[in-house]
Amino acid sequence: MTVERIGDAVLYLADCLEVLPTIGQQISAVITDPPYSSGGMVRGDRMTSTRIKYQSSSVEVEHAEFTGDNRDQRGFVAWSSLWLMYAMAATEPGGACLLFSDWRQLPSMTDAVQAGGWVWRGIVPWNKLDARPMPNRFRSQCEYVVFGTNGPRNFDTGPDAVYHPGVLEERAPHVSQRVHTTQKPVGIMQTLCKAAKPAGVVLDPFMGSGTTGVAAIVEGRRFIGVEKSQDYFDIACERISRAVAQGRLFEPEAPRDEQVILL
Repeated sequence: MTVERIGDAVLYLADCLEVLPTIGQQISAVITDPPYSSGGMVRGDRMTSTRIKYQSSSVEVEHAEFTGDNRDQRGFVAWSSLWLMYAMAATEPGGACLLFSDWRQLPSMTDAVQAGGWVWRGIVPWNKLDARPMPNRFRSQCEYVVFGTNGPRNFDTGPDAVYHPGVLEERAPHVSQRVHTTQKPVGIMQTLCKAAKPAGVVLDPFMGSGTTGVAAIVEGRRFIGVEKSQDYFDIACERISRAVAQGRLFEPEAPRDEQVILL
């Protein structure tokens, strides 16, 4: 296991099942884009390389493979229920869980959320705004965010209430601009990070290229990320380091009598 501390972010190069039982009950929101184990209707389709399943054959730059995307449906539900149980144990009462899914795995994901102990609260569509036309079919224009909470959550109105959108709308990064095959827009992840309380801790057990971490830093939240792939861990460290450095550029200057001078 490797641990990197970058500003208010703690990043683990490890399996989340190894890390989650060790971090204590400190998480305000679990926000993640886990491996879907999708890309087809049968087991054989799911065993295909992630490059083939999720990238166009015309793409010249191939991203690194990512792990955990080849389970059958029963294996996916069992595995998801396990890590979701550990994630809930690390989440404060009332904390949120926001998980991406595609249409194929949506029923399995909502089952896993409930099997893991969370209260399932609903689904938020992500309208990607553009998608390939599909002959004699509806376009696959949406992915979905499954929303759950660790028990009851304060849904009262008041000065601190946050009103979240019912539909997320933003184009996915163009494939030429991605550093991960299934990379989500930073803007979408910023919207989701508002589900964590100000200065709260956002957890992403499947950090990938670090988009959730970048969004959390921008939104003034702390971050814990876990990633198994060395390639993506290195990319995440670099992107989050840039976000932390960028944030420091805009921090208000401390009053002169409070500044610390290093000799």
